[in-house]
Amino acid sequence: MPRPGPHSEPRRAPDTVSDVIRWAAFSCVLVPVVLLWYGTSLAGAAGTALGLTAVTAACRVLLRRSERCAADCATQRGGRHTRGQTPVD
Repeated sequence: MPRPGPHSEPRRAPDTVSDVIRWAAFSCVLVPVVLLWYGTSLAGAAGTALGLTAVTAACRVLLRRSERCAADCATQRGGRHTRGQTPVD
Protein backbone atom coordinates (compact mmCIF):
# COMPACT_ATOMS: atom_id res chain seq x y z
CA MET A 1 0.00 0.00 0.00
CA PRO A 2 1.61 3.31 -1.04
CA ARG A 3 2.15 5.89 1.64
CA PRO A 4 1.22 9.49 0.96
CA GLY A 5 4.19 11.61 0.05
CA PRO A 6 4.99 15.05 1.41
CA HIS A 7 3.29 16.71 -1.57
CA SER A 8 0.15 14.59 -1.66
CA GLU A 9 -3.18 16.11 -0.80
CA PRO A 10 -4.28 15.63 2.81
CA ARG A 11 -7.19 13.30 3.40
CA ARG A 12 -10.50 14.98 3.94
CA ALA A 13 -12.20 14.28 7.22
CA PRO A 14 -15.34 12.18 6.88
CA ASP A 15 -18.56 14.15 6.96
CA THR A 16 -19.98 12.60 10.10
CA VAL A 17 -22.86 15.06 10.31
CA SER A 18 -24.19 13.85 6.97
CA ASP A 19 -23.88 10.26 8.15
CA VAL A 20 -25.83 11.03 11.30
CA ILE A 21 -28.54 12.81 9.32
CA ARG A 22 -28.81 9.91 6.86
CA TRP A 23 -29.31 7.44 9.69
CA ALA A 24 -31.85 9.73 11.33
CA ALA A 25 -33.78 10.05 8.06
CA PHE A 26 -33.70 6.27 7.71
CA SER A 27 -35.13 5.99 11.23
CA CYS A 28 -37.88 8.46 10.36
CA VAL A 29 -39.04 5.94 7.76
CA LEU A 30 -38.25 2.71 9.59
CA VAL A 31 -39.86 3.47 12.96
CA PRO A 32 -43.38 4.17 11.59
CA VAL A 33 -43.18 1.05 9.41
CA VAL A 34 -42.28 -1.05 12.45
CA LEU A 35 -45.07 0.58 14.46
CA LEU A 36 -47.56 -0.25 11.73
CA TRP A 37 -46.23 -3.81 11.58
CA TYR A 38 -46.91 -4.22 15.30
CA GLY A 39 -50.45 -2.87 15.05
CA THR A 40 -50.19 0.82 15.86
CA SER A 41 -52.79 3.00 14.15
CA LEU A 42 -51.92 4.84 10.97
CA ALA A 43 -52.47 8.16 12.75
CA GLY A 44 -50.10 7.16 15.55
CA ALA A 45 -47.41 6.07 13.10
CA ALA A 46 -47.84 9.27 11.07
CA GLY A 47 -47.58 11.38 14.21
CA THR A 48 -44.42 9.55 15.20
CA ALA A 49 -42.96 10.11 11.72
CA LEU A 50 -43.72 13.83 11.91
CA GLY A 51 -42.21 14.11 15.38
CA LEU A 52 -39.05 12.27 14.36
CA THR A 53 -38.76 14.40 11.25
CA ALA A 54 -39.05 17.59 13.29
CA VAL A 55 -36.40 16.44 15.75
CA THR A 56 -34.11 15.35 12.90
CA ALA A 57 -34.48 18.72 11.17
CA ALA A 58 -33.73 20.61 14.38
CA CYS A 59 -30.68 18.45 15.08
CA ARG A 60 -29.43 18.96 11.52
CA VAL A 61 -29.67 22.73 11.89
CA LEU A 62 -27.85 22.65 15.23
CA LEU A 63 -25.12 20.30 13.97
CA ARG A 64 -24.46 22.41 10.87
CA ARG A 65 -24.39 25.57 12.98
CA SER A 66 -21.86 24.05 15.36
CA GLU A 67 -19.76 22.92 12.38
CA ARG A 68 -19.70 26.47 11.03
CA CYS A 69 -18.87 27.87 14.45
CA ALA A 70 -16.03 25.38 14.89
CA ALA A 71 -14.67 26.24 11.45
CA ASP A 72 -14.88 29.97 12.19
CA CYS A 73 -13.16 29.54 15.55
CA ALA A 74 -10.40 27.46 13.96
CA THR A 75 -9.67 30.12 11.35
CA GLN A 76 -9.53 33.02 13.76
CA ARG A 77 -6.14 33.89 15.17
CA GLY A 78 -5.74 34.13 18.88
CA GLY A 79 -9.12 34.13 20.46
CA ARG A 80 -9.93 35.26 23.95
CA HIS A 81 -6.85 35.91 26.05
CA THR A 82 -6.94 37.59 29.42
CA ARG A 83 -3.13 38.05 29.68
CA GLY A 84 -3.17 38.22 33.43
CA GLN A 85 -5.82 40.91 33.62
CA THR A 86 -8.40 38.72 35.30
CA PRO A 87 -9.82 40.43 38.40
CA VAL A 88 -9.09 38.54 41.59
CA ASP A 89 -11.32 38.75 44.64
